[in-house]
Amino acid sequence: MGLTRGTLLAGWQNSTVSLALLPPGALQADVCTITLAWQLFEAAPVIVAANRDEALGRPSEPPAKREWEQTVVAPKDAEAAGTWIGYNEHGVLVALTNRWTGEKKDGDRSRGLLVRDALGYESAEDAIRYVERDLDTRTYEGFNLLAVDRTSALLVEYDGIQRVRNLDPGVHVIVNVGADGNYEIPARREDAGIEQAENASRLREALTPEPGETGTEWLDRASAAISDHEYGVCLHRDGFGTRSSSLLFLGDDDVSYQYADGPPCRTPYEPVHADLVLDRQ
Repeated sequence: MGLTRGTLLAGWQNSTVSLALLPPGALQADVCTITLAWQLFEAAPVIVAANRDEALGRPSEPPAKREWEQTVVAPKDAEAAGTWIGYNEHGVLVALTNRWTGEKKDGDRSRGLLVRDALGYESAEDAIRYVERDLDTRTYEGFNLLAVDRTSALLVEYDGIQRVRNLDPGVHVIVNVGADGNYEIPARREDAGIEQAENASRLREALTPEPGETGTEWLDRASAAISDHEYGVCLHRDGFGTRSSSLLFLGDDDVSYQYADGPPCRTPYEPVHADLVLDRQ
């Protein structure tokens, strides 16, 4: 479902809210954003551009090659030892956004540790099966977790209840209130949620592949879009904001990771030299 002004959004607890006629950026919302082009470009089945928003004082380490359950390339949350995005030696990429819920839910452990655990599997499907098993025994604060490889793309939405969606080939945009026009907006954050959903739908529309466009060209456009304040996904707050941005290109013959250690509107992307060769077998 494409979202336009005046469209009804699926609301919290089966209610609906009407999209207010607001100019872009009129409201502010805390946003973590993942954009994905999956199975659209022959050179690279998985291309991701993502912004991480977090408290400015929370320590983190830039992406590096790490020997976890598998060999991975990922940044690290220095406080809880997890991560929010990364890929492993088998070409499985896992990324996470927080998910807004109707009421604050305490979790048993950091959501970043769940991402780290999921990166320990050789396929996206196996990673999601692990997440499902883990959610049977532990609780977390709300999240959206993406696991994707060259053959599968799956999204777990968790707000105390887990739901798993298989994604079709195409462009996908995941934010705190949902993905791809399927949004659940908590009443306690209604105005901000409405704006976030509208911004995400505009971003997804803007990232529709152009005729003859290559994967590299699409990633260039995606990086510009998530740096553009028009889409409301590069944030600057008092004590909170966009802390970093990741561009990942996982091709059969070419793998690259570019990382901006700060808001991408003013922080250049730098190549991550991880020296990790993917095992596609």
